[in-house]
Amino acid sequence: MTVQPETGPATGPTVLRMLLGSQLRRLRESQGVSREAAGWEIRSSESKISRMELGRVGFKERDVADLLTLYGVTDPDEREALLGLARQANSPGWWHRYGDVLPNWFQSYLGLEAAASLIRTYEVQFVPGLLQSREYARAVVLLGHGRAPVDEIDRRVNLRMERQELLTRPGAPQLWAVVDEAVLRRPIGGPKVMRGQLEALIEATRLPNIRLQVIPFSAGGHAAAGTAFTILRFPDADLPDIVYIEQLTSALYLDKRDDVDHYAVAMERVCVEADPPERTPDILRRILADLDG
Repeated sequence: MTVQPETGPATGPTVLRMLLGSQLRRLRESQGVSREAAGWEIRSSESKISRMELGRVGFKERDVADLLTLYGVTDPDEREALLGLARQANSPGWWHRYGDVLPNWFQSYLGLEAAASLIRTYEVQFVPGLLQSREYARAVVLLGHGRAPVDEIDRRVNLRMERQELLTRPGAPQLWAVVDEAVLRRPIGGPKVMRGQLEALIEATRLPNIRLQVIPFSAGGHAAAGTAFTILRFPDADLPDIVYIEQLTSALYLDKRDDVDHYAVAMERVCVEADPPERTPDILRRILADLDG
């Protein structure tokens, strides 16, 4: 059966490629066709088929049509549904207009983030991007791009603010963030900016789809110390969880079951070691009072 994705702001090209890829994989396996044979059919390679099935590359409509024929898909409605999905998957996401300030490896993340139903993130240095105030975001951007023109800085900040709109849209994902106490006490941008950021976090905790926890200094060492990461879960059962680990000039995307399970266990441990989410507003107010004092 063909899966029909819902259209709208939550559906971006990344998740459409992943959905189409997973359906092509099921069709291929149901017919007992090898990746090598499928690659030969579209004048390509086994590795190209693998990347297509993982949603890591764009789709040529001709290739999809040839694969459907190879896999015995002859029903006109089913073919058109899958070919239409291929056309949609090649359309640019909303972040396309920021392409001049976005590295390719982060564009992939934005597509996954926009499609996720649950975003679990652990941070040790900065407030998570989805929860940053405008002035805090500007201070973070300046740390890495201090010599960039003012208009470029503005575009980078605007991009981050636009990302945050997914938290208040209809059908918004759940965000479960765990931050080290050091994140909240490090005065990025100075005391005034940090004060505004702490106040913004207090407001954010009032949203029903946001859960924020703090790991206090008193917790000592913990399961994920020193390694920030995000785990994304999607509403479609055919899409695996993905672990995202950002580096200085690149990022890692992990979807192998063993890797994802390892990070899931680490996330569960830091959630247990952190103060419960209902205490977070009081913790933020205490840190805010210390800053004012």
